[in-house]
Amino acid sequence: MDNPMLSLLSLQRQAMNTPAPTIEELQNIESGAWFSKLSLSLRQAILSRASLRRLSDGKALATRGSPAEEWCGVAKGAVRISSVSLSGKQVTLTYAEPGTWFGDIALFDGLPRTHDADAHGETTLLAVRKADFKELLSQHVELYDALLRLNCRRLRLMFDHFEDLNTRPLQARLAKQILLLARSYGVPQGEEIRIGLALAQEDLAQLLGASRQRVNQELKGFEREGAVRVEPTRLVVLSRDKLLAISER
Repeated sequence: MDNPMLSLLSLQRQAMNTPAPTIEELQNIESGAWFSKLSLSLRQAILSRASLRRLSDGKALATRGSPAEEWCGVAKGAVRISSVSLSGKQVTLTYAEPGTWFGDIALFDGLPRTHDADAHGETTLLAVRKADFKELLSQHVELYDALLRLNCRRLRLMFDHFEDLNTRPLQARLAKQILLLARSYGVPQGEEIRIGLALAQEDLAQLLGASRQRVNQELKGFEREGAVRVEPTRLVVLSRDKLLAISER
């Protein structure tokens, strides 16, 4: 079935001689938990002002201390948000998944970017320039309320993360993280779920504030329990129920 929003965007992009998102990329945006709750008029207004950017793996999107110029939605792939430790080591803080919008905070307060952002795998973004973002805010009061709710959710998730970090064992936190990755990047294959996001054990360790060695030990335990299978740069969920049980220990 034809997607009317995709058809509208295609016509607009043809008129501007710029590429249009694929059906998959647009569906990833439209089905996002935050974006999908906006009114049709606001969704159309945002998409009409967004330019398509396709980035290769590792391509830098923003650096810490740089001025904020864009508000972005992830249409495909992932954006790695990271920081540099006191020892000079790059540390991954989170990954922005398909359907996620980010970059609005720095556009609101006018301060520089607080973290580095780069593409993790082949990544597609819809980018709204600062001027267009300000125009959307002036024309759609709904966007203020929607972004306020979005940032409240970010704060809740951040507090949950801090609570888990200080009160739950690594085993439970790792199981919870794998379940989240399976929800965002899971590709069902029979009774198994292959996580499409390529992550090394060091990446997982950084997300959990643990060492790679400890994460490796816990993953081996998950394998023995039949909860996951570990492959090079990939995790395969064998039993969601077993992971849920582990996450609640």
